[in-house]
Amino acid sequence: MAWIVLVVSGMLEAVWATALGKSEGFSKLGPSIVFVVSLIASMAGLAWAMRTLPVGTSYAVWVGIGATLTVAYAMATGTETISVIKVLLLLGLIGCIIGLKLAH
Repeated sequence: MAWIVLVVSGMLEAVWATALGKSEGFSKLGPSIVFVVSLIASMAGLAWAMRTLPVGTSYAVWVGIGATLTVAYAMATGTETISVIKVLLLLGLIGCIIGLKLAH
C-alpha cells in the first residue's frame, strides 16, 4: 500500500509543479488553489509512505515520478520542446525508478 500512496504522491508532485508555473507568481487564483491542495496531498502521501519505506528510496521515487510527469506534460502541451535526448533521459529516469522499487 505504501508504494501505491508513494506513486500517487509523485503524480501529485507533477500537478503542483505544473500549477505553480501556471499560477504566475500566485497571481491566478485557480492554479494557486490547485497548487496548495496538491502540494499538501503530495507531501502528506510522501510522509505516510516514509513510515514504512526507506527515506532515500521514497524521496528518489517521489521526485523521479514528479519530474518525469512534469516534463512529459510540458512536452505534450507544447510548453517544452520534444527531443530524442529528453525522451531517452526520461526513459532512463523511469528505469532508475523501477530499479529502486525492485531493489527494495
